[in-house]
Amino acid sequence: MPELPESHVRQIYWRKNRRLMLVLGTIWFVVSLGCGVLWVEPLNTVQIGGFKLGFWFAQQGAIYTFIILIFVYARVMARLERQLGLQEPEA
Repeated sequence: MPELPESHVRQIYWRKNRRLMLVLGTIWFVVSLGCGVLWVEPLNTVQIGGFKLGFWFAQQGAIYTFIILIFVYARVMARLERQLGLQEPEA
């Protein structure tokens, strides 16, 4: 990537960071509130491992989704930092 002015790099970084946080936050919101509260009755018609799916999302699924989203965020941001030359030096 050609050398860009620092202010331009900062704008790109924060624009992409905000967009990613909005997308991942929306996914988390839909899974935690939607699947765990709003759509629990329709989801309870499906069973996984003897547990109703709505109950599973309310108890564990939202937590698993949140953990996955943390790893996705870290991976995407590390790639963005490499692209923009902002990665921290190796110890």
